[in-house]
Amino acid sequence: MVKLLMIQPENHEINSYRLRQLNNFSQITMPYLSSYADEKKFTITLIDEYHQKIPYRKSFDLVAMNVNTPNAPHCYEISAKFQNAGAKVVLGGPHATLLPEEAKDHCDFLLIGESEETWPKFLRDFEIGNPKSVYISESPPSLEHLPPPRWDLLSRSRTMKGAVFATRGCPYSCRYCNLKQIYHSCFRMRPLNEVAEEIKAIKSKFFVFWDDNLFADKAYAKALLELIAPLKRKWAAQATLADCEDEDLLSCAKKAGCLYLFAGLESFSKASLIDAGKGVNKVSDYRRVIEAIHKNGIMLQAGIVFGFDSDTPDVFKDALEACESLGIDGATISILTPFPKTPIYEQYKSENRIISNDWSNFNSKTAVAYIPKNMSPEELLEGCKWFRKRFYSLGSFMRRLKVSRTSPFINFAMNLGYRCVFKKVKKKPLLNSNQSRPLLQRRDESARCLILRGFAECRRAFIAGDRPQ
Repeated sequence: MVKLLMIQPENHEINSYRLRQLNNFSQITMPYLSSYADEKKFTITLIDEYHQKIPYRKSFDLVAMNVNTPNAPHCYEISAKFQNAGAKVVLGGPHATLLPEEAKDHCDFLLIGESEETWPKFLRDFEIGNPKSVYISESPPSLEHLPPPRWDLLSRSRTMKGAVFATRGCPYSCRYCNLKQIYHSCFRMRPLNEVAEEIKAIKSKFFVFWDDNLFADKAYAKALLELIAPLKRKWAAQATLADCEDEDLLSCAKKAGCLYLFAGLESFSKASLIDAGKGVNKVSDYRRVIEAIHKNGIMLQAGIVFGFDSDTPDVFKDALEACESLGIDGATISILTPFPKTPIYEQYKSENRIISNDWSNFNSKTAVAYIPKNMSPEELLEGCKWFRKRFYSLGSFMRRLKVSRTSPFINFAMNLGYRCVFKKVKKKPLLNSNQSRPLLQRRDESARCLILRGFAECRRAFIAGDRPQ
């Protein structure tokens, strides 16, 4: 029997964010890939580092890790420890696919690209003692008849074991996004019945679609939502805002149990959207589409990115005003990050604007890895911190809720979860500058006071009729 350790790595900095966040879901990659390992030939230990410690003192024959860019240095350290202990290490995932020449120096075996075909082939080769050093996904693998994820291998609560994917890829080509470099460049869908059966098997009432754009094919999305509606589950998903203009699709989502949608608005500036290469977003359409989402009782989690070349220090206050005016329920705030192989990375590299060779600084939350055009790195980082604090303040929440009028109690819990995440951001920008200017700050309220006041305000709003129709 081969003793196989599969790790979903999480470096300390990002893990500290997730530990304070109330609305977490499990990563799906390693539970999914573990289902390909034959239990008659492999003894599987599955570790999610968010929740568990890596068992360095135990002996393993093979260690597998899924490597993303900000986790890469951490993964390389883990790999070295196990290699020194005599284990073989196989790496795959986004960063290994983007920079295979770098990754192969830190492992014994490397998987490049999508893994539905290469991973089981590698396991067979390893088990018979004849593995190759590199496996490459040459063509898009089929997404039919996929084995269900091994959630049973995770030491987690039921509420954390709720993730499924129905589609892969995205039809759009944003300049900062690396999906086109990670996946084969074609949008694909799984068989409807197989997705529905996988959702049925999730023990929790709540789950998340792990798709990059669930609504990209509207006919498929409607058929799927109609199929899962009788299951009476509650879920969240990611979609492009432009794909949410379809009223029938939103109605199907509501009937199927959609609680909230994550949509990458990215910016409220037309110029910044051009920088992003996200022409599908139209600022003039935001209000109309967001109102349609709210009309169906669905909350909107907006992805907002700061640091595009047209952004100035005024962008943070402008974005806050826009969020409150539109009633955006929650926001995932990111610092523009030039991930390797993306068009923006290639541009900034040619302009000598990349200022870090440490991939842990490419986490989009706690560091600026490049030189912005119209502000200093300090201004960008401090501006993001200021926006997070203001957006997740009780006052901003109530202003947004009065516009949104969706699910006051769930909305409050979601906002509280993110407020806990962003209370402490310790990492400094990579360059010092005298150009940074202070932004207004406000003293944090205690968590207890925030909860009591928040629920009281939500109760008053709910009694007054501020609820979805």
